[in-house]
Amino acid sequence: MLDVRDLTVHDGRSRVLVRGVSFRVGPGETVGLVGESGSGKSLTARALVSLLPQELRSGGSARLDDTELLGRKDLRGVRGHRVALLMQDPFTMLNPLATVGTHLVESLPGRADRVEVARRLAEVGIDDPAVAGRYPFQLSGGMRQRVALAAALAKDPGLLIADEPTTALDVTTQRDVLALLRRIQTERRMGLVLITHDLRVARQACDRVLVMYAGALVESARSADLDAPAHPYTAGLLRSVPSVTHRQPVLLGIPGSVPAAADVVDRCPFADRCGWAEPACTEHAPPLVDLGDRATACRRHGGIDLSPPELAEPDAEPVGDARATLLDVADLVKVYRSIGLRRTEHTALAGVSLHVGEGESLAVVGESGSGKTTLARAVLGLTDPTSGRITLGGLDVTSYRRLRSADRARARRLVQCVFQDPYSSLNPAHTVGYTLAESLRRRGEDLDVESEVDSLLDLVGLPASYAGRRPVALSGGQRQRVAIARALAVRPRLLVCDEPVAALDVSVQAQVLEVLRKANRELGIALLFITHDLAVARQVTDRMVVMHRGRIVEHGATADVLDAPTHPYTVRLVQSVPDAAPHTEGEAHVTQ
Repeated sequence: MLDVRDLTVHDGRSRVLVRGVSFRVGPGETVGLVGESGSGKSLTARALVSLLPQELRSGGSARLDDTELLGRKDLRGVRGHRVALLMQDPFTMLNPLATVGTHLVESLPGRADRVEVARRLAEVGIDDPAVAGRYPFQLSGGMRQRVALAAALAKDPGLLIADEPTTALDVTTQRDVLALLRRIQTERRMGLVLITHDLRVARQACDRVLVMYAGALVESARSADLDAPAHPYTAGLLRSVPSVTHRQPVLLGIPGSVPAAADVVDRCPFADRCGWAEPACTEHAPPLVDLGDRATACRRHGGIDLSPPELAEPDAEPVGDARATLLDVADLVKVYRSIGLRRTEHTALAGVSLHVGEGESLAVVGESGSGKTTLARAVLGLTDPTSGRITLGGLDVTSYRRLRSADRARARRLVQCVFQDPYSSLNPAHTVGYTLAESLRRRGEDLDVESEVDSLLDLVGLPASYAGRRPVALSGGQRQRVAIARALAVRPRLLVCDEPVAALDVSVQAQVLEVLRKANRELGIALLFITHDLAVARQVTDRMVVMHRGRIVEHGATADVLDAPTHPYTVRLVQSVPDAAPHTEGEAHVTQ
């Protein structure tokens, strides 16, 4: 169906961004493209549907059946009809001013009626016909992704390219969307190219996985064969994946970052980050060698042991009852009321009670809309609860607005936060050093600020030279480390982490989680860790509470909740985690 040969992407100055990518996809096959941010996955996808930025050019060949996709100025007869693109954020595909029904009517060929719109929505699991009259902002994230999928499939394409379609979704919604893609693909015999940075998703959903790094393919293998990687980069990605079954003593990320493709065209692109590199690895770029059922671009393949280390440690015992209580939340209720022609109420928290001990780490897990973030905002004083009480370090902080200025300042020193998107929480006009120095001065102590800035950067694993950089010059993982360093600058006793690694690559995720574990273990800072990733919760926290529709439905030691869940909702969450069993149907091929 799709035959890609020697695909290249370069800018107007002939600077290479993607080079020599070749693969094939047959009817009904799923091929996964995995790799860190900057590996060239999305550029490859956009080149196939002529959606590259205006300043970029593509070369090589990509034939969809008998149609050449590259080099065409007009793909209107092909895009949507024969090949469709599903993006990570459905808001980029959906017009916020148009209803769901309008989106589908505009996407469907010919004249479409309500019956056809309802049929298309039912195909993606939306059985309520009233959804057709709603706008995107009135839908949940998972529902919006289903509508975007329905619009992408409206013209019955033979090939779907899905670019990170589940990254921003919680585990149950992610499972449902992947199952939906698989069902529709099977019914239609549709080819699927699935782009993701999550190896767990790729192994579960794909027949064959293509690993990209610095704009080139470095390995191709059947999903079933990924347990025995043939390239050090693939092995590094696998080691970085957090386990949901046991706690790892060290979270092994890949040091460094992905280089620009143009800077490594004449050498092994992974050599600077590889523990098995030799001087010869930097003398020329290794070709992608066909090994029969797989291919690898490592000159040392077969001569090094890439098997993952067997590392595990006992899960930490919960300490909340043994240590003094730091945070106490009692019967917290939060009701949002809309004012207008139609007054509505939404109960985000319905009597939540929990506590966090000094130096303890507590996970709060649940799907989107379960009330996790509302709880965090209440603890941080960003919203006032409707009723209930919050006590922090013996201070009643139920309403920060009602606190005296001295008590409010004390509360701000007791608790700090790390949000999901570090770029939006850092001032882009300020250097890292200025940001950290500003936080250090809030401690009200006589400090050698410059020395303390260097110490903070060292604590989060960044060199002192980064003090002179601005956020735009940092990667996502580096920005998140700076955000953590700023939070730690005031020496809080509680750190509230709201999905702090959800948007990061798996290798960077491991590094950031290790920093948070260090803050908890070595500095004694308690963590209120909010996440929808149960494997991440296993690695960082001692105890866990599970939230569903504003209520806590289960709590206990993290290991006990994950190993033997008792509430049906928790069981469903655990069963939704992508497991180690790869998808093995069919076969996709890499061309040399």
